[in-house]
Amino acid sequence: MRTGPTEDGRCDWCGTDALYVDYHDTVWGRPVDDERELFEKLCLDGQQAGLSWLTILRKQSGYQAAFDGFDPEAIARYDDADIETLLTNPAIVRNRRKVESIIRNARALLAMRDAGESFPALLWSHVDYQPIQNRWVTMDEVPAHTPQAKALSGALKRRGFNFVGPTIVYAFMQAVGMVNDHLVGCPLHETCRKLGDGRRFG
Repeated sequence: MRTGPTEDGRCDWCGTDALYVDYHDTVWGRPVDDERELFEKLCLDGQQAGLSWLTILRKQSGYQAAFDGFDPEAIARYDDADIETLLTNPAIVRNRRKVESIIRNARALLAMRDAGESFPALLWSHVDYQPIQNRWVTMDEVPAHTPQAKALSGALKRRGFNFVGPTIVYAFMQAVGMVNDHLVGCPLHETCRKLGDGRRFG
């Protein structure tokens, strides 16, 4: 089984699906410190639990429409009737615990704001506000989670977030560029390295 870059140099996990390849090339590993974008990605990674990321990626626009563009203030006001409506929406994963988790996470984020905490700063503080630049040669070397992911998972759980176990959190960290896990043979490794070079995030 292939575990390194494909013939065109990309990390092989994205395969040949056009949506997945575009995600690999234009999103994954690029540093993000916008609060709403980080919130959306954390919630979507939680929706992935037990499913493939491609399944969620294909439903991303459905989630954005169903959850008010991931506006935490709007989501925090959802009530039981809203939940029941969401559970009839085929554009998202109709799992009650997962739907409720997005609402819970929105309320947790607002509680952080009320306490004077910055959500982006909390996230990026776990990598000292700069992307970790890994240099993996094969996908077999890439860990499922790290001590930083475990620490961030605990910090989020203490603030009321859920579906944020260490493996989900590490996938999130990879996606939003807190770690650069593009293989060194992938052209996007250098692209993402330059985006984070000498910058402070969060």
